Amino acid sequence: YALYPHMSVYENMAFGLRNRKMPEAEIRERVMKAAKMLDIVDYLDRKPKQMSGGQRQRVALGRALVRDPKVFLLDEPLSNLDAKLRATMRAEITALHKSLNTTFIYVTHDQVEAMTMGTRIVVMKLGYVQQIDTPMNLYNSPYNKFVAGFIGTPQMNFFDVTLNRDGDKVGVKFSNGDSIDVPYEALSKIDTAYLTGEVPVIFGIRPEHIEIGTDGDGLKFIVTGVERLGNETIIYGKLGDSLGEFTMKDEGNTIVVKLIDRDDLSVGDVVYARPKLSKLHFFDKETEITLIQKIPPYNTIEAEISNGTLKALGTEVRLPDALGKAAGNGGEAELIVPPQAIVKGDDFRLQVARIEKADGKNLAYLKNGDHYLFALVDDGVSEGDDYGFSILYDKITVKAGEQVLASPIDDEVSLQGRFSKKEMKENGERVLHFYYDIGDYTIEADKENGYKINSIDKDRCYDYTYRYAVDRDRIRTVPDGEDGLDVKILEKLDYGAVCYAKVQANDGQTFLIKIDKDHDGDRARIAFDGSDVSVYSTRIDMKLC
Repeated sequence: YALYPHMSVYENMAFGLRNRKMPEAEIRERVMKAAKMLDIVDYLDRKPKQMSGGQRQRVALGRALVRDPKVFLLDEPLSNLDAKLRATMRAEITALHKSLNTTFIYVTHDQVEAMTMGTRIVVMKLGYVQQIDTPMNLYNSPYNKFVAGFIGTPQMNFFDVTLNRDGDKVGVKFSNGDSIDVPYEALSKIDTAYLTGEVPVIFGIRPEHIEIGTDGDGLKFIVTGVERLGNETIIYGKLGDSLGEFTMKDEGNTIVVKLIDRDDLSVGDVVYARPKLSKLHFFDKETEITLIQKIPPYNTIEAEISNGTLKALGTEVRLPDALGKAAGNGGEAELIVPPQAIVKGDDFRLQVARIEKADGKNLAYLKNGDHYLFALVDDGVSEGDDYGFSILYDKITVKAGEQVLASPIDDEVSLQGRFSKKEMKENGERVLHFYYDIGDYTIEADKENGYKINSIDKDRCYDYTYRYAVDRDRIRTVPDGEDGLDVKILEKLDYGAVCYAKVQANDGQTFLIKIDKDHDGDRARIAFDGSDVSVYSTRIDMKLC
């Protein structure tokens, strides 16, 4: 709690305010207000050693509260309290947060604290953010295996399986030879490449989403342990019908089930687990990223490309020049198309099988033979419609076997440059201004970002090279005479709906910009605002601001 042991509770809470030279009357008013809020008025004359752990924690909160901060940072404040006191303090901190209506950043390894107290949770692993979401979205739609295993008690069960589609069903085969059948509709968002029965994937199911039966329908396991907790029972088991040799670590061969109002199972019973079909999770074996995202990251479309013509989805269309040139006579090919790259148009037509809400957007299932294409559509599209659409060719990948013929164009332009500052006099005071220097183009940086870069890299920041990232849509062409970066146009790339130019700056950097199709000449002048620039270190994999 970092309380001063020789000071009373009152003196501990007032210490920071006295250092600010605050009037004694205001100090007393703030301390008494915080003490009443935290119900520690009766303890103001006590020393920390005379108080319990929970009471000391309230004092530590009060010491922060009297300073009226915009943000509270709590670093595992309940870690050294017993279970009952943790639950009590959890409720009190939550009530305090609602009362103050201010931001709390709460660091914890206890996922129960995170789930019950957080409005948004940042899950981190080895210093990297895994997912940022609401508690229930983390629980229901984990982005990867780590998040899935971290959220929920007991943790999610994981098994190595293969998926093999046969008509309207997908067989989920476990490493011990057992299998269960799942309707294809439940797994239709999984890319067909995973449904061949040859690609290993990870199957996840939460203990509370498993039902238990005694007949031969489901995943057979033998009960190895039973925990009766009153309102619920935790069943531990091992796949198969015999215990085999005991090991402390046997992930992938053990199962945990949480049951409500069930007290008829004992160690040694052979039973069958039936996962709830609406609660299944599947993860890529290598990346451990979920295979069932609310909005699938891409569609795979079988196609044939020849002489600038694309045959796909029962239609033949002319490719835009840039893609036709890149793909050449690719023959049989695959188009990797994000749902966002399917837009209303007249090139292709498919029937809308159904529409569901996903992250506030309308996700349409477009019937394509025995599977679906996924597209984001507006409110005017309905189930059963014959939907006409086109493809944004600058957003797709074209592959012939393992060879990539064309890649999507990133939304950002990355440029390398230096960082500088100037000291100016304004209203008689010296004021610092910071700048991003890209070749002979100098853009004033946001002052807060300038101080941030300076605080991270100190004075060495003026010797370092940084990567500056700018959204391509924020780059504009400007007339000669305006501040900007002169570039030479090396090549125009016509993608149909949009035209790009491959350009070269005076310092030799090449990149793509959007440009009008009727732009004349072999030069252009471009500009963008400092507020649109994201800054990355070129020495470590980190965004600075």
